[in-house]
Amino acid sequence: MKKVLIGIDYNPNSEGVVRKGYELAKKLGAEVCLIHVLADVSYYGVNYPSFMGYEGYNEMAVDLNVISELREVARDYVETAAKHLNDPGVTTHMAEGPTSAAILNYAEEWNADMIVLGTHSHSVLEKVLMGTTASHILEKTKIPVYLIPIKKEDF
Repeated sequence: MKKVLIGIDYNPNSEGVVRKGYELAKKLGAEVCLIHVLADVSYYGVNYPSFMGYEGYNEMAVDLNVISELREVARDYVETAAKHLNDPGVTTHMAEGPTSAAILNYAEEWNADMIVLGTHSHSVLEKVLMGTTASHILEKTKIPVYLIPIKKEDF
């Protein structure tokens, strides 16, 4: 194992995921990269036609700088998380789009040997209806995934 990719989101429990993933990577003597995925925000700048009687998008003056600002906030978040580890060797990557696909694409591009993710404790019904990022990654990945269960009382 030479490269460990750690996925983080805005959940405060990401700190525990990063800490545990980083400890594992260091025990393995592996490089670490933190990845944060910004959901597709391009629709904020689209001027949609009326639909289902809703005129909001035509009437609304959308600030096209919103997308740029969201990207900067996300980039700042992942870079700040990396600095928190106090290890200049930790790299970061900020991606956009569907979370599981973005993580898998970057894992392949970066040649990651392992992906580390936290698993939020959602209800069974939510998992059945929506699935989870972790389960989507597990279905599609070609590399090992290390899952860290997240429960409020753990972190």
